Amino acid sequence: MNIQKAEGKERFLELVEKNKEFLVVVEGKKDKEALEKLGFKRIKYLNKALYKIVEEVVEELGKRKEEKVLILTDLDKKGEEIYKILNSALQARGIKVDDRLRKFLRRNSKIRQIEGLRRHF
Repeated sequence: MNIQKAEGKERFLELVEKNKEFLVVVEGKKDKEALEKLGFKRIKYLNKALYKIVEEVVEELGKRKEEKVLILTDLDKKGEEIYKILNSALQARGIKVDDRLRKFLRRNSKIRQIEGLRRHF
């Protein structure tokens, strides 16, 4: 098991349950499929320029009167760079980025590719 210890897996599933109704931004289609398997429904993947993704997120959250988004890009160097860009751009537009699930994965698992989640749940 890549998520270490039973209590770690339980905490991960708690975080998923608390956040699966929020909009999540991921890198690719396989990441999207992995999160759908976990019950996430509102997932946007990077199929266009980052500034367009930011605009779409701001617009969607504005319509729903929400202020929170999750960014679950991969936990490798490229994914971290994308995360920093999106996080900065969204926060500059007043959007709160909740990174608890991302931090949990980094600290408590060996998973570095979000698509890898589907092999564990």
